[in-house]
Amino acid sequence: MSTPGSTDGWVRVCRLVALGEDEPVHVDIGQCPVCLVRAGGALYALRDECTHQAVPLSEGEVAGGAIECWLHGSRFDLVTGRVLSPPATRPVTVYGVRTCGEDVFVHLGKGERDSVPG
Repeated sequence: MSTPGSTDGWVRVCRLVALGEDEPVHVDIGQCPVCLVRAGGALYALRDECTHQAVPLSEGEVAGGAIECWLHGSRFDLVTGRVLSPPATRPVTVYGVRTCGEDVFVHLGKGERDSVPG
């Protein structure tokens, strides 16, 4: 089991209060753009780049467990990154995300996704 904030790859990215419901937020982890989403009592982290034309997904809309790219309307599943509607044809990368107290941590490799405490 990984410990958030330790040297095993978990990186503190923001405070939980910085994430509004269904309001995507952009953060950078080194050179990697990450889109954070708080939706339905859970947190999601995915690469902040539409696989269709590389525009930031954090500028899109969140609804129904998906994020929609503002440019051409591609939709991606928040949990799996799977394409739900074209023109994108490739999934977006998803990352592990969890909270520790009031801090949000992301792991750019495979990681666990913990629900946001109520």
